[in-house]
Amino acid sequence: MLQLLHKWWLSAVASAAIVLGRKRRALQVYEKIVASFPRDERAHSTVGNLCMELGESQAAMRAFECQIGVNARSADAWFNLGYIHDHCDANAEAERCFRTAVEIDPQLDRAWYGLGLVLIRQGRLAEAVTALKRNTKLQPFAPYGWFQLAMTYHHLGQNEDAWRIHKELRRFEPRFAATLKRDLEQTQPRRGVAADSTHSDRPTKNAITTTA
Repeated sequence: MLQLLHKWWLSAVASAAIVLGRKRRALQVYEKIVASFPRDERAHSTVGNLCMELGESQAAMRAFECQIGVNARSADAWFNLGYIHDHCDANAEAERCFRTAVEIDPQLDRAWYGLGLVLIRQGRLAEAVTALKRNTKLQPFAPYGWFQLAMTYHHLGQNEDAWRIHKELRRFEPRFAATLKRDLEQTQPRRGVAADSTHSDRPTKNAITTTA
């Protein structure tokens, strides 16, 4: 009982620190929680997210690996680990993590998007189309996936499909549609193309969890 009360108190202190913007203090408290409760999956996840917020990628990676050690079926943990590898340009590891995430949870739209971008960077455009189509099906009004899918079609020489997406974007994201029109008209198709750096919007990691 005393241990649980202590954990509750630490969680309350950490939550208050996050609300006040004191992320370093919150991280220190959550590190105490995982030291005392190493099987607390949610605490490991919060440590990882706080480390990412503080720009400490390696520490975040270790935290999410610990979370996976507690629960290997956490799609969010695999996604977050892939997110870190993606930002470190470790394409093979990012792909492995994103694929694991969507195997566990096929509805995890941001993992499909991340997988699509990683495949584009590797020049595997046909595979990227499959991943991005899954993303846009799950998030039909998010323009980033549609933009990348259209440009991937363009580089595959499937211009009819690319312009069809442009027409759809005009209905709900006219500014994105205008940018896509410009890029379709001005970009030469090439098979080994990197994801557009301006409009890739790398997949968003989970929001910080404030309670353990």
